[in-house]
Amino acid sequence: MKPRIAIPVPTSTDLAYNQRSWPQYAAAVESSGGTPVEIPLTATPAEIANLINTCQAVLLPGSPADVNPQKYGQDPIPECSPADHARENVDELLIQDAHNLYKPVFAICFGLQFLNVWRGGTLVQDLAILPVNHTAGRSVAIAHTAAIAPDSHLGSFLDPAEAPVQEEFLRLPINSSHHQAIGIPGDGLRVAARCPQDGVIEAVEGGQASEGATSHFVLGVQWHPERSYDLSPSSRALFDRFVAQAANWTPRPVHTSVA
Repeated sequence: MKPRIAIPVPTSTDLAYNQRSWPQYAAAVESSGGTPVEIPLTATPAEIANLINTCQAVLLPGSPADVNPQKYGQDPIPECSPADHARENVDELLIQDAHNLYKPVFAICFGLQFLNVWRGGTLVQDLAILPVNHTAGRSVAIAHTAAIAPDSHLGSFLDPAEAPVQEEFLRLPINSSHHQAIGIPGDGLRVAARCPQDGVIEAVEGGQASEGATSHFVLGVQWHPERSYDLSPSSRALFDRFVAQAANWTPRPVHTSVA
């Protein structure tokens, strides 16, 4: 059977955004061999739990909202977009279930930021003063490159022709479109990629077991591989690896430590 991937509706406030964005995540999951499962933001916790129980992995998509900065001990600045409490509530239920049962997690843009905060990390509320335009991916195919650690799990499955080694790092062109980023990484998350020009964190991942396998597959990227799935071998590789992890997932005992 194809693994079922839980994907929450991106936002509770912008129907047009949902209509153009959620199908892109779903199409990428389907093309990589999974079955996307829509998690509505209006469902009750019991209804969400029933849906989660049918899924083998969680994909946390982007969103036009920003994570409530009070969750990481800050007051919002004027550049911070309003929080989407319905989306945050659903993401928290999904992440908690995945954490308890070691379900694979793939987090993209806002999803990565919320995952990081859930794990006790912080965010930079606005990147406007930095030299790189991290929002450019909304209008161009490539915003900048990401310098990816060659010994990271992420670096192990990217297409080498698309992400060649330069100055000891893999250099992957990415379509980032974010104005916030990770400040302090959350518990159990290590930095896998940064923007080489300004050091902004562009990817994090969870722990690995021996022989390159992951004890709990957790990967978060600040760019949007679902938008470049048809054009980028590395974008396809991200979804392929995630869905393969979901297909191999088996229930494990509830744990209390972070991967």
